[in-house]
Parts: sequence; C-alpha cells; structure tokens
Amino acid sequence: MAVEEQDTATAANSGRVFSTGACRVSIVIPAYEEGTAVLAVLSRLEESVSVPHEVIVVVDTVDDRTAFAIRAHPEIAGTVRVVVNDYGHGPANAIRYGIDQASAAVVVVTMADGSDDPRLIDDLVRLVERGVVIAAASRYMPGGQLVGAPFLKRTLSRIAGRSLHALARVGTRDATNSFKAYATGFVREVGIDSRHGFEIGLELTAKARRLRRPVAELPTIWLERQLGESRFHLVAWIPSYLRWYFLAFGPKLDLETLRRKTGGASS
Repeated sequence: MAVEEQDTATAANSGRVFSTGACRVSIVIPAYEEGTAVLAVLSRLEESVSVPHEVIVVVDTVDDRTAFAIRAHPEIAGTVRVVVNDYGHGPANAIRYGIDQASAAVVVVTMADGSDDPRLIDDLVRLVERGVVIAAASRYMPGGQLVGAPFLKRTLSRIAGRSLHALARVGTRDATNSFKAYATGFVREVGIDSRHGFEIGLELTAKARRLRRPVAELPTIWLERQLGESRFHLVAWIPSYLRWYFLAFGPKLDLETLRRKTGGASS
C-alpha cells in the first residue's frame, strides 16, 4: 500500500488526532526468525484492516528468516516495509525502532506470531482518533478471552491488569498486553525507556495514567501461538514489569517530572 506524505495535528483542547494524508495507522510488527509463519499473519492483516495503513515489520538482522520469507512473496512484499532495527536486540528495541519509522498519527503494535486478532485494529485506530492516547486490546474485560497461555503467564498478567484497573485506574484491565494503538505524538512526547522485553505496553499505560491522559479498551480474544517458539521470558522480565506497575500509582505528574522520574530516554 502506497503511503503519501501527511500532516498531523492534535486539537489543543480535545486531544484528538487528525491525519490529513492517506495513511491513518502505522502497524508495527516486531519479528524474530518467524520464517514463513509470518506470511499467514500478514495475509490476515491485509484482509482485516480497512483503514489506510502501512505495515512495518522490524527484524534485528538482515539475514533474519522473516525478511527472507516476505521478500520471496512479491504479493506480500509490495504491501510491507521490512526494516532492520539498529537500536539493539530484543523486542523492546524492535518496537521502539518501528515506532520511530511510523509515518501515521496512530501506531498499532501487534505481534508476528498470530496471537492478536487483526480485526480489532480499525476500531482501536478510531478510538485514538476520537481522543484517547492509548486504545488497548483487552483480554480481561467482558467479551475478552485468553486462550492457551501458560498458567503462570496467564495468572500474573490477569492479576496485574485487574489490580491496575481497580486500584490505579489506568483505563484498561489489560495493561500488560502488547496489542495496543497509540497516538504517535504521545509516544514521542513521553519516550520509551524499556530496553529488553515486551513491557512497553505497560510502560506507556503507566505514563499515560501519571499524566492523566485518556486510555480506553476494547475486548479481544488472544490465542497462544501454534507454530514457532515464544520469545516471552517471564521470569527474566519481571523486574522491568514491576518498575512500570508501581509507576502507575501516584498523583498527577507534569511531563518534565515524569521524564526525570523514569530516566528520560527518548523513543
């Protein structure tokens, strides 16, 4: 899909995002050695997303099998931009790099393993365009479901999500889910400090809460991947998740104070 130059603006009072160009959403997909399995995911994406969009697949190396698989299929390669992350290895750096390549006023982060439901993307984009800075795909709100996840991962993410919703009032019951839409300007304003795992979704949700920016959610059904190997390393990433979990609690901060508190890394 061709992407034209666009101008974006945020209404000073409403916070709504407006895109005047052809592309309304940049879909960022971090991928690591997915090989041909990524082709079905990309095909479902093109079938499901109707708003004008670009797809950015982020790999860590030029010889990643994901990139080879996409380039070997011209009917898919013509609609997808494959970029090589030079921020460092790992999903957090891949997501940061992909967001920095985004041309649209809204960016959606979704996974390359087929776990996320791409049919939700249009509605997530429209929520951000209406004025929220984050629209979360929620597995734990009524109508949502998590299918096939390991017990520990499922239990911890559910406890974290529901407690943050009830106690910190973050606006979603599923703050840890990576499948979210963001106002691109908001992400670039607050920056991304995560450097290792998939905790970016939690980080940005916590930052939105401390700045008292609006967050909304829609139900989704998440399926455990059927092919390939999961890159989710729960035990190793728990300290990072806890950092952002506790940040979500507390009084409203201004942007400068938030940056000082979190380290001030740029996105």
